[in-house]
Amino acid sequence: MKKILCIFLIIYIAPYLAYAQDTLGLEDAIAIALKQNYDIRLVSNNLVVAENNASVANAGMLPRVTGDASSSAALQNTTQTLLSGETRSLKGARNTSLAYGANLDWTIFDGFQMFAKYDQLKELKKLGEANLQQSVLATVFNVVSQYFDLIQQKQQLNALRTALDLSRYRLEMAENRYQIGRVSKLEVLASKVDLNTDTTNLMRQNVLFGNTKIKLNEVLARDVNTPFDVTDSISIEDNLKYDLLLNLALQHNPDLQAALINRRIAQLNLKQVKGQRYPTINLNSAYTRTRTTAELGFATKNIGNGFSYGVSASVNIFNGFLQKRNEKNATLEIDNASISLEKVNQGILSQLSAAYQTYLVNLELVELENKNQSVAKQNMDITLEKYRLGSITPLEFREAQRNYVDASVRFSNAQYEAKMAEIGLKQISGALTLD
Repeated sequence: MKKILCIFLIIYIAPYLAYAQDTLGLEDAIAIALKQNYDIRLVSNNLVVAENNASVANAGMLPRVTGDASSSAALQNTTQTLLSGETRSLKGARNTSLAYGANLDWTIFDGFQMFAKYDQLKELKKLGEANLQQSVLATVFNVVSQYFDLIQQKQQLNALRTALDLSRYRLEMAENRYQIGRVSKLEVLASKVDLNTDTTNLMRQNVLFGNTKIKLNEVLARDVNTPFDVTDSISIEDNLKYDLLLNLALQHNPDLQAALINRRIAQLNLKQVKGQRYPTINLNSAYTRTRTTAELGFATKNIGNGFSYGVSASVNIFNGFLQKRNEKNATLEIDNASISLEKVNQGILSQLSAAYQTYLVNLELVELENKNQSVAKQNMDITLEKYRLGSITPLEFREAQRNYVDASVRFSNAQYEAKMAEIGLKQISGALTLD
């Protein structure tokens, strides 16, 4: 009776036993991934670059001020003939020149290209934000899927452990009955074979469970051999609505947002190309100090300082029809961006519709497999008691044992598939959360 009691405790309590390792919650796993994941860190750095680039200075709206200095010297053999006819000669005459000052150059009009470029830089910043959101969603999806895969495998491990304990009990019963002559040696051997089979299945499942842990640690960007445990149950949200998910996807899906931004960037590029038809007007100003010396000539030293200023303008009159070609290519880029937008939009509608149908079917499968597991457990309980009393054959006991394990595995698989369908829908809609 003590053995029977132990078997019952294993069946009902084993799925809720935790390992002697710290439990890693889903929220903690996602927090670690968002902080340490390599892909997110790379995309975050790219976003910072885009933010730094989105400035009026980078668009060419501000003046450019430089400080310049130059110094030169020369040794020359010089001969000068004056108007009076007098000739002066000097060998190794030393001439020096020194100039320094500040220069300002400012493009005040370039056919509105600088404004289009500034808008384009801001759109590139938005594109970086969309790419970061996409990377975050992909990472969160990866973490969540592997986390719930571990829960599924843990549930299957518990079912296989129960099957192994039942096989041990069956072998003990067979050996005891063989000792008193109630069964043949054949039944003992068959029990050993089934026990070895269940041991092998458990070992393989343990290897798979350990490898999945390594993969999750890799996504979390930490030591792949870090020990941890996961929770025991999978909670499924069963009230997702297609229309609400569709509206969210059209507003928040990062792929769709990126396609919209790319079309806007192409439109701004065309605006910059057309701006090259207009004249470019520059203002320039400088303050300069100069000093020159000469050993031969009318002035042996010349010192000066002061401001200079001016305005310049240029316009493209003819450049070998390149302007027309560039505008045509920029227009084609807009067409391509619009086609890509339509393609992404159609793809999202297709993915969402298929994923929602899968989600509904999986919800039904979860309910069905839950009932099957309950029935298989009741059947296992009754079969175990009958086997103890010797009123059923070992083959019937083994069949009930297999049915219980298979039902438990199917139920955990159904839960996992339903959860994957749920988080897949949320990823498409751009609203993947920790729930």
